[in-house]
Amino acid sequence: MTRGISCLSLSAALLMAAAAQFASAEVNATDAATASTAPIAYVYVSSTPKNSSNSEIVAWAAASNGSLKPIAGSPFQDDVRSIAVNGKYLFGAAGHSTDIDAYLIESNGALRYSASTNYAQDNSGDCGSAGSVFLDHTGASLYVMEYNGDGCANNEYHSFAVQKLTGKLTNLGSAAVNDWITLPANFIGNNVYAYSASCLGDMYWGIFGFQRSSNGLLTEISGGKTPTPKAGDFYCPSQAAADPTNHVAITMQAVNGQEFSADGAPQLATYTVAANGTLTTTSTTANMPVTQVGSIADINMAPSGKLLAVGGSAGLQIFHFNGASPITKYTGLLTKDPISQFFWDNNNHLYAISPSAGKLFVFTVTPTGYSQVPGSPYNVYNPSAIIVQPK
Repeated sequence: MTRGISCLSLSAALLMAAAAQFASAEVNATDAATASTAPIAYVYVSSTPKNSSNSEIVAWAAASNGSLKPIAGSPFQDDVRSIAVNGKYLFGAAGHSTDIDAYLIESNGALRYSASTNYAQDNSGDCGSAGSVFLDHTGASLYVMEYNGDGCANNEYHSFAVQKLTGKLTNLGSAAVNDWITLPANFIGNNVYAYSASCLGDMYWGIFGFQRSSNGLLTEISGGKTPTPKAGDFYCPSQAAADPTNHVAITMQAVNGQEFSADGAPQLATYTVAANGTLTTTSTTANMPVTQVGSIADINMAPSGKLLAVGGSAGLQIFHFNGASPITKYTGLLTKDPISQFFWDNNNHLYAISPSAGKLFVFTVTPTGYSQVPGSPYNVYNPSAIIVQPK
């Protein structure tokens, strides 16, 4: 009798163990399925609908292969132009006021209004207007590239501290005033030094350096010199992108010094940042690669620092970035549609907008291969700005 009970107990134990193993396998399969379908990034595009003067934010969730699915509630009726993200909030320069609006990024990528800050509060007559908004690497400091922000005359980077609980901004003031700056500055890996460049009408140019203080205030420091051009030309730098360490890629347009017209296609230089923020370069006319994108509108460094995307009036192209060594050509044109702005996620995908074509392109790009993502390009009417929030 005892042996019979023991056999029954053993059978029950084996059945329970098998059931537990099956349940565990089922849970693991569910977890794997969830992981494969979970978004790797949220993609936000500011666009202006047809017959409207107000913009809106169109939002997608990116799958592991880079394909996009609209986020519930998109498009969001938030009238903002330039946009930036810090992991918790999306910040946008309001279309019809001197405000930076902060939107909480919900767990599914949806946006919920949180706070507004008047970035022109210190200006006489509030005549400043926002160009780009950008953040430091930590997302604790936000900067507004403000036109006519200094005494209603000069351009400036206006510095703000981000309040974590609300997204509202604390004014730190303006200590980076330069009438030639028009684009956001790019921070190198140490999050202390940042750089931008400007080419105005193929006549006036500059490479500008900036230093971030412990509270986030951005001040201007010495910039850099251009490589030596061929006789009769000068180089006009216009775009800058930093890698995760201490290098900066800068576009160079050779300009005829007599006619002030472009002499050939834009090239790409690389700079090294010293411990004190000084820029040096070994780039020359001979070792700088030539681009195929026409007039350059944007450049952006991959998170790895190994790839550099370059876009402009004739399309989008990728280069190998090699730190202090010369940049080298990688792809031809990935698209021939004009490209105005683009950002990477952390999974080898590049998201690019074409306002004239009304398209959002997605590409998978690694140092050894590249392809267009299934479903790309996506239609989006009159896109003006894009930002990517990696998960």
